[in-house]
Amino acid sequence: MEIKYANTLCDLPPYIFAEIDKKKKELQEKGIDIISFGVGDPDEPTPDFILKTMKLAIKKPEYHKYPFGKGLKIFREEVASFYKRRFNVSLDPNSEVHALIGSKEGLAHITLAFLNPGDIALCPEPGYPAYASSTIINKGKVFYMPLKEENHFFPDFDKIPAEIVSKSKIMFLNSPNNPTASVYKEEDFVKAINFAKKNNIILVHDAAYTEMYYDNKKPMSFLEVEGSREVGVEFHSLSKTYNMTGWRIGFIVGNKDIIKGLEKIKDNFDSGVFSAIQETAAVAMREGDSFAEKMRSIYQKRRDFFIKNMRNLGFKVTPPEASFYVWTKVPEGFSSSEFAEFLLDKCAIVVTPGNGFGPSGEGYIRFALTVSEKRMEEAFERMSAIKFFE
Repeated sequence: MEIKYANTLCDLPPYIFAEIDKKKKELQEKGIDIISFGVGDPDEPTPDFILKTMKLAIKKPEYHKYPFGKGLKIFREEVASFYKRRFNVSLDPNSEVHALIGSKEGLAHITLAFLNPGDIALCPEPGYPAYASSTIINKGKVFYMPLKEENHFFPDFDKIPAEIVSKSKIMFLNSPNNPTASVYKEEDFVKAINFAKKNNIILVHDAAYTEMYYDNKKPMSFLEVEGSREVGVEFHSLSKTYNMTGWRIGFIVGNKDIIKGLEKIKDNFDSGVFSAIQETAAVAMREGDSFAEKMRSIYQKRRDFFIKNMRNLGFKVTPPEASFYVWTKVPEGFSSSEFAEFLLDKCAIVVTPGNGFGPSGEGYIRFALTVSEKRMEEAFERMSAIKFFE
């Protein structure tokens, strides 16, 4: 029989990280030593105190049943405690916190709760692909908000046409930003909240990287800003902070009515997060501050080493304030994809081309600092044989 995919599936662009991983594996199968700065997946293992907690939790018979609902009480209460301790934000764990199977899952499903066919989602670009792809799959329309360097990679709401604004139901923001590593300030969030309130648009803030910062410059939560809970929600994840990407655990916090909408979708789409993982995640948040600080120290050294060596090669690169990404312009004469291919062919180095995150990413590439200093040193030895700039 002929297999025909749905139109929405055909409309999706290739998922850039899957494509990069495919190319990397093809070269590795040929015996080529690849140094990958591509996907933002921590190279350090999940810490022992988390593994020990999971070893005990997984033996509890009550956790072997369906984990329906908004999440274990101990998990939701620990999320609320974390937000109070870190951001001085008070949350009701019974109505303003919901567990997720990783923040990506929630970001992908939230459009199902609020977009009708033809409704518009405002998506930053360059930006995390899940915002736009979930909108397309759910038969909504995407309007891309370009993030320009001259505006510190923050959207210019004044440039969004009135007819687009009138049809927009949801807006995605992301700080610390992936891929640009930009960190939004209070005045940025005030602008976004006022815009959302004025135009009755739900504001969805992706805050997965708030705990990956440098020089003790702590990024803020969107929920710290007055009026934020009237218009929006914030998504967070344990993946990057505690090296738990494979565990698939995250949460949504904020406006209780928006959370209820996502909860109804999840009730019909999944059966919750494995309870043993939830209990372990609660312990990670309660006891993991010192581990998070240790990881920040590791990434700080990597960032400083990386920036120094990139500048020695002639790249004009700005040190990121947060996240483990470095966003930099490609040498003149290359497109983003061409330069990514060039590094792969000439140096066996994987990077992410900026245009894979949206048209405004053209002319940039993204490096993920999920590589040891030793491997970074090897990468720069390979790159030093090439003259990138005249």
